[in-house]
Amino acid sequence: QVQLVESGGGLVQAGGSLRLSCAASGRTFSHYAMGWFRQAAGKEREFVAAVSWGARRTLYVDSVKGRFTISRDNAKNTVYLQMNSLKPEDTAVYYCAVDYDPLNIGQSRDVEYDYWGQGTQVTVSS
Repeated sequence: QVQLVESGGGLVQAGGSLRLSCAASGRTFSHYAMGWFRQAAGKEREFVAAVSWGARRTLYVDSVKGRFTISRDNAKNTVYLQMNSLKPEDTAVYYCAVDYDPLNIGQSRDVEYDYWGQGTQVTVSS
């Protein structure tokens, strides 16, 4: 049974920073791509960032480029999302996900991902 648990969300003022973590258990994820998505109230879930299994390739949505950084520690079965210069429009529930297709190296389509965490709330006040 694969389990992904996000943490690190919270309330922060605009311009502040948060670091999200996603700890995986139940199955190794070190050879598979991981992604972060978010869903704001009343909106569809959107892609935020993805990282290949060896962290050589990363992918970001344009709105977070230069502000967010995805990384992973395979020894700890954990993927991170460092979020800097946060804006009110970053407010959302953030989800991590794992893509168990070994041919994928980080995708932006949520249908590519096989397992999801329960999400962590990020609220950015203006």
